[in-house]
Amino acid sequence: MDKRRCVILGGAPIGNYPAVKAYLRDGDAVIACDAGLRHLEPLGVTPALIVGDFDSHENPHLAVETIVLPHEKDDTDTMYAVREALRRGFKEFLLLGVFGARLDHTLGNLGILHFLDSRGVPALAVDDFSEMCIVSRGEALVSDAYPYFSLLAADGPAEGVTIRDALYTLEDARITPDWQVGVSNEPLPGRTARITVRKGRLLLIRDRKE
Repeated sequence: MDKRRCVILGGAPIGNYPAVKAYLRDGDAVIACDAGLRHLEPLGVTPALIVGDFDSHENPHLAVETIVLPHEKDDTDTMYAVREALRRGFKEFLLLGVFGARLDHTLGNLGILHFLDSRGVPALAVDDFSEMCIVSRGEALVSDAYPYFSLLAADGPAEGVTIRDALYTLEDARITPDWQVGVSNEPLPGRTARITVRKGRLLLIRDRKE
């Protein structure tokens, strides 16, 4: 098992590099996926692995292990990179450059968070404005450093949803894709909102202060 965190760099635009770069840690293992290569220099990182079919970025032919994928395949470059990282033993993920621009890729990459959660692997996705993770087990926290947060039923109903120490509380509630009652909540000042889910999964979006 590789005890480092795996950072997946996708090809979606990143506009606020300083905010995104703040999530990086020393020792992270970076996998750049095709057009994600353009984020290497602004983020100041060197990839441990490059993956892609190179339809949106040319192969840089760096002295780095590179997996060249066919154009026609079942997995996106990003999904392939995640599977490869799991195969290599990574047990924690940070996803950057995976949300934005193309909605189809954004929704497909949202599925990666569900995929990792179903395997008990913690993952955080970060864009210019927020951070996203799946809540399905244990307790999720949102400190008052975040002005807003939302809970979305992205892959079916979630049962037994409890939210405490927030402006809008819930107790043993049900959130469904057609009744997104968890949108736009706020931690109470000086408190940390606490979230649990008895059954199902919710997408937790923490919006950062700008």
